[in-house]
Amino acid sequence: MSQKKYIILLIFSISFSSCERLFMNEDPEPENAVIFDHLWETVDQKYSFFIDKNIDWDSARDVFRPKAINARNSIELFNVLADMLFILEDGHVNISAGIDLSRNWDWFLEYPTNFNFDIIERNYLVPSQDYQISGPIHNTIIDSVGYMYYESFSDNVSTSLMNYIVQKFLIVEKDTSFEINSLDGPVAGLIIDVRNNGGGSLSNAFTIANRFANEKIKVADWYYKTGPGHNEFSQPEEKFIEFEGNAEYKFNKPIVVLINRSSYSSANFFASMMSLLPNVTLMGDQTGGGGGLPINDELPNGWRYRFSSTRTIDANGNNIEFGVKPDIKVELDSTGLALGRDKLIEEAINFINNQ
Repeated sequence: MSQKKYIILLIFSISFSSCERLFMNEDPEPENAVIFDHLWETVDQKYSFFIDKNIDWDSARDVFRPKAINARNSIELFNVLADMLFILEDGHVNISAGIDLSRNWDWFLEYPTNFNFDIIERNYLVPSQDYQISGPIHNTIIDSVGYMYYESFSDNVSTSLMNYIVQKFLIVEKDTSFEINSLDGPVAGLIIDVRNNGGGSLSNAFTIANRFANEKIKVADWYYKTGPGHNEFSQPEEKFIEFEGNAEYKFNKPIVVLINRSSYSSANFFASMMSLLPNVTLMGDQTGGGGGLPINDELPNGWRYRFSSTRTIDANGNNIEFGVKPDIKVELDSTGLALGRDKLIEEAINFINNQ
């Protein structure tokens, strides 16, 4: 073989080997046992509600580890891991694998919806000349009562926006010199509707709650997981709400917060904070809960997962992971729905007008 042909053959051989490596996974997929152990151990050390929910996590390992090891493919492994996490009974716990997203929605699926936005929009919002969509907040005046509907705490709310909406309910009109004529306002009170609000940013929850606080008030203690033991937490971090701004624009009239089982996470915390204000009444059904701040992590095979890593205890000593109960329980009824009426809004209006 000539030297020239040898060199060409050598280059071809090297090129083929390089191309072959492009299609080969040099790092083999982690074994099922490695993936399972990573998940179980991380949750064991950092999940925050084992004691509150009386969960035997060691038993879960004994039950699900053999199933995970024997899983024949990614789908079977995913389902085993999802089934194990399901026993935590926590809507903040998920695995995201691309092929699927695990979820536990028992906190609202087994309960009445108590909400129909189509009825609210058609029969309470659109017919009103006062109806506005201010940022993410639908607002109007219904039978001399202010009404706000906030769909998601993921949608940003600023203090200036809240000032605009609240002053709409406080100020009757302005004269030609733009001086305020009256702060008695056109409303007898206010309804804040957070039904079907699945949560989002806690900062938005604080922004709204601060706007209705008459003074600085403690609303909760937060506890952060600090060690591998199920009862190893930080010292409490106190949380407060406090009105900021011109005291002339405080809203001291009755407020009803409408809640249902789909009020979750930040909406759950918002209901808890508002319930501590003296002029606030919670109405509807118990919230869905979600009292722990979730953290995210990654499994050795690249799947993402999250779980709760804090505890929130309200100022009255209640763990809000299990939901916040209404002061007045009200459910939608079929007769009212057929007539296009929302019983919770109607009851809230009657309650405020009778104060």
